[in-house]
Amino acid sequence: MNFRQLDLNLLRVLAAIHRTGSVTAAGKALSLSQPATSNALARLRDYFEDELFVRSPAGLKPTRLCEKLAPEVQAQLQSLETVVTGREEFDPARSAMRWRLSLSDLGEMMFLPPLAAALRQQAPLARLSNISVAADDVPAALEARDIDLAIGILQPRHQGVRADLLFSEHYVAMTSAGWLPASGRAGRTLTPRQLAEASLVVAAPTATFHGSVEQMLVRMKLADRIVLRARHFGALPELALNTDLLTIVPEMYAANLRQRHELRVWELPRAAAPRYEVRLVWHASTAQDPAHQWLRALVHQLFGRATR
Repeated sequence: MNFRQLDLNLLRVLAAIHRTGSVTAAGKALSLSQPATSNALARLRDYFEDELFVRSPAGLKPTRLCEKLAPEVQAQLQSLETVVTGREEFDPARSAMRWRLSLSDLGEMMFLPPLAAALRQQAPLARLSNISVAADDVPAALEARDIDLAIGILQPRHQGVRADLLFSEHYVAMTSAGWLPASGRAGRTLTPRQLAEASLVVAAPTATFHGSVEQMLVRMKLADRIVLRARHFGALPELALNTDLLTIVPEMYAANLRQRHELRVWELPRAAAPRYEVRLVWHASTAQDPAHQWLRALVHQLFGRATR
């Protein structure tokens, strides 16, 4: 395999087919006919001595070698495009960028208002959308440019996807201000017995890490203490304020709510409370893009606590 014998134009075809999952769609994206695109794929297969893509009901599925190659090829092509086109330095005050994020329902409540406020001040012409993407589909959405970045409890291990740690988080209990444990002293931290005597409400968003709260309660043999399961976190403040229920929520969320409501926050038994890390996730193809660099820096400025 001699790199000098490789027609570098073929790499654009490789990246396009990987991105679209279709020879026809890739040809349209590159303004090539289907026979020309198919011929390019055949030459790529000969060069790499690998099928690169195999047919499946969902379209062309990349082989393991292709899955390794394509994201890095795309990233390098993007970097080369940035250098060749000589893009001007990004000016947020004059840019009309349309940013697409992926945030969970809790992430939307916690991250979207501060980010929107900062954009209105620093980039008033920009547009911002929160796109619903399942956690497992975030890498593919980033690669396809369906979203520009994601913030959440994400641990991507896909080639071409990058992640920055924003902060570490843990869960706490939250109740009305007048709530007291049924027995024992009312200290800062609830004991396992006090937790076992409480009636609990948990949020269980579909297919997210927050299911670990129920896993914790199962380990502590407290699953039968759950009297209410909510689909979203938005209902929990009213439930805590107007009932005797104890809610289990991320500490950042509880601290935010206490600024606006008469609520009390309790630490959970330290050995049992789930902990997790919140990351900013983005695609390597945007590494050198000035606009994306600016947005990622803004996210770190607003929410990053990892190095503070």
